[in-house]
Amino acid sequence: MQVAHHLAARCLPKYSSKFSRHDFTRPQLFACLVLREHQRQTYRGTEALLRDAPGWCHEIGMRKAPDHNTLCRAFHALRLGRRAAKLLDVLAEWFAVARVLGDTVAVDSTLFDTRHRSRHYEQRLRHHATHGDRRAAGGRRSRTAKRTPKLVAAADTRCHAVMGARARTGMGSDARELEPPLVDAWRRYPGRRLHRALADAGFDAEANHEIARRDLGVRSLIKAGAGRPSAKAPSGHYRRLMRRQLAGSQKGKPYGQRAQVETVMSMLKRNLGDALRARSPRARRHEMLLRVVTHNVMLARRRLRGSRQSRSVPVCVAT
Repeated sequence: MQVAHHLAARCLPKYSSKFSRHDFTRPQLFACLVLREHQRQTYRGTEALLRDAPGWCHEIGMRKAPDHNTLCRAFHALRLGRRAAKLLDVLAEWFAVARVLGDTVAVDSTLFDTRHRSRHYEQRLRHHATHGDRRAAGGRRSRTAKRTPKLVAAADTRCHAVMGARARTGMGSDARELEPPLVDAWRRYPGRRLHRALADAGFDAEANHEIARRDLGVRSLIKAGAGRPSAKAPSGHYRRLMRRQLAGSQKGKPYGQRAQVETVMSMLKRNLGDALRARSPRARRHEMLLRVVTHNVMLARRRLRGSRQSRSVPVCVAT
């Protein structure tokens, strides 16, 4: 909570309006929301947790625990769709000061559940259903696919920090999703010191190589596997280059580090959950971004402990 409070104090205005009651500041409420994600609690559960731990409230300057309705309104009022970028900027500064960043990012996408019921359970239900029930379940499945929350993240392969993220709704090809998180990650590296970008075959497109190599000066390594399997050489100069360079085992080679982004996705889901609690598409996108920020806050607390103090790293993190 202390790290999240210091982070929000640099990025968020203290109050939403000069006419508000000023019972809590926005950084304080943001710290409570990060605690909610960290503990995988509901709003009522977070309220009860803070009432049972008044010392946590006092550490960030709160005289009492906020009500669950206050936390819910704060989540929607923070507008993380716009402010998450600034939060990730400050976190990237902290990682850069501590010198834990590498020079390679790996990009991947993942889907989150909209309820606490696994897809395997849904598939087994459709498998044992009758023919009529299967047709109805297939229709529900197609509607569900259009509302499925999707997160595309670019993670540093050395420290597992998420350097760029985009949240959206609906399934679909990943080829169009590479540019936004990659550009954000390139911008956040100190001195634009990003050398490589790794991605799987879902992001295979000649335009993605041109964006990375020509526009950003980043060496892109993307498996050439889009489309139907064919013995013909892929179209496009960079895709043909990838077919030659990434043939065979990549163990011990730069592309072998792409698996680190799979680790990051696993950390997000194991530590913070794979099902979202929000109900509207907009709130689900904001919840995914809040989980990305929470993941980086957790890394900051663990990896930056004991690093050299500076103006960019708060004392609660560096010591």
